[in-house]
Amino acid sequence: MQDWTFHGFASAFDSHVREQLPWYELASAAMGLIARQYIPKGGKVYDLGASTGNVGRALAPVLEARAATLTALDECPDMIAAYAAPGRAVVADMTRFAYKPFDVAVAFLAFMFLAVPARRKLLQRLRQQLRPGGAIIVFDKLVPPGGYPATVLARLTWASKLAQGAEEAAIVRKELALSGIQRPLYPGELGEDAVEVFRFGDFVGWIIEG
Repeated sequence: MQDWTFHGFASAFDSHVREQLPWYELASAAMGLIARQYIPKGGKVYDLGASTGNVGRALAPVLEARAATLTALDECPDMIAAYAAPGRAVVADMTRFAYKPFDVAVAFLAFMFLAVPARRKLLQRLRQQLRPGGAIIVFDKLVPPGGYPATVLARLTWASKLAQGAEEAAIVRKELALSGIQRPLYPGELGEDAVEVFRFGDFVGWIIEG
């Protein structure tokens, strides 16, 4: 079984995430409304793991209205080539990028694809560059609870994917391909000050304020 990769996947990305994550549009809209509360006039925003620009498109109106700048980062050149949103799109490893002081950083379904030590160091660096009054917004997969609720949440996810038209075999293949590649966040990993603002099954959204 080959490992899952986003390289060479840009043309199919947008349709794929909407098939696999039925709540994707709702979460994107929620993220945009949350980020709006923290972006000041002339503010600086980072999009970590930008793919084709989902975050940038959600933030487009407020970025324009407040003359704020957005820097979108993704390590896949084909994703950056397909980027279709406001801001400057850069091919970069988000764990090594030289961040400048910012008002909002959005990591939308990105941390779970980083090694645990790397994402914890990244979070520390982001906290250091976060301006007072700003926010780090994280939407990601969380390690499920133990016991029967874990089974319930897994079945909820599978049922949602099937309802969107995903094939049973494709669901299984992807889950196996994600082995060791996708590492959901652990409860409390973002810090005690991370406030939960969204949840669907194993997927959760948090705000970390500056």
